[in-house]
Amino acid sequence: MNTIDLRSDTVTWPTPEMREAMARAEVGDDVYGEDPTVNRLQELAAQRMGKEAGLFVPSGAMGNLAALLTHCNRGDEAILGDLSHPYLYEGGAMSALGGIQPRTLANQVDGTIDLGEIELAIRGDDVHYPITRLIALENTHNRRNGVPLSAEYIQSVGNLAKQHGLMLHIDGARIFNAAVALGIPASKLVAAANSVTFCLSKGLCAPVGSVLCGSHEFIHKATRVRKQLGGGMRQAGILAAAGIISLEKMVDRLAEDHTRAKALAEGLSEISSLEVPEPATNIIRFQMAEDAKVTPEELTSKLNDQGVRIGYGGYWGFRAVTHYWIDDAAVEKTLAAFHKVLTD
Repeated sequence: MNTIDLRSDTVTWPTPEMREAMARAEVGDDVYGEDPTVNRLQELAAQRMGKEAGLFVPSGAMGNLAALLTHCNRGDEAILGDLSHPYLYEGGAMSALGGIQPRTLANQVDGTIDLGEIELAIRGDDVHYPITRLIALENTHNRRNGVPLSAEYIQSVGNLAKQHGLMLHIDGARIFNAAVALGIPASKLVAAANSVTFCLSKGLCAPVGSVLCGSHEFIHKATRVRKQLGGGMRQAGILAAAGIISLEKMVDRLAEDHTRAKALAEGLSEISSLEVPEPATNIIRFQMAEDAKVTPEELTSKLNDQGVRIGYGGYWGFRAVTHYWIDDAAVEKTLAAFHKVLTD
């Protein structure tokens, strides 16, 4: 990448090894279940998640929606965080397409939802109420600075869900970042969940796709939902081939992204006009001090002029996300650009 693009880890390009695998991929018609490369990816994903089966979908948003539509009926209620991705950033799909009512609870600073609040939000058997059907968690939590949720917390939520006959879904778009940060297998993080979706196209560097995992029965039902959503792909093995490389070669190296995020955050924290908390994984969220010499819009514009792109979300402040294409030199150049704009 000529430009240092820190807006998100979604900007990653496929690696040369991925491009080669895509060119050589054995393919078939996946809607018929006949694409051997897709089948291999789904099996590998299910193994990594400790689930029975997997389903290749075009995007994480579709994976989350397919899970919600599989678990819930129209008029049911899903409990999820007020800063969660399905609630904030997926176009209201759960209500628009599924007739599912979101019941939002506050995401704490550590990304969790208070267990007591979850239990209080579970509806009783009353015709006046919607039926509580599902609890959804996000790991790592994007809006909470990429913090990973612990296996112990997720197990506690899973126990609560089971006690009340509810399903637990995990939006694990960056579940491998959480696993690497915590030093445990991803399967342990999602053991209590009935379903989990994770992205191949973020830190794992594939060009397209996510995988939804769960039981054989769940995936059978979710496959129909994927078709209804227009997600049935044909010779999708060309895409799945990159995803296989993601799972086999790209997971362990996520630690490098976390290390570089910390180095970048430490460097930025030395600039008095920035307020930068320490990142937990590969996401740095920071604010500009009130006495800064430039406006937030001027900062992003001037950085862009120097070949550095970061995200800015108004009230939410700035976001910088490290990934495969951000090396040590890119971190140094980014810090130099910030210093030039804010201190020269």
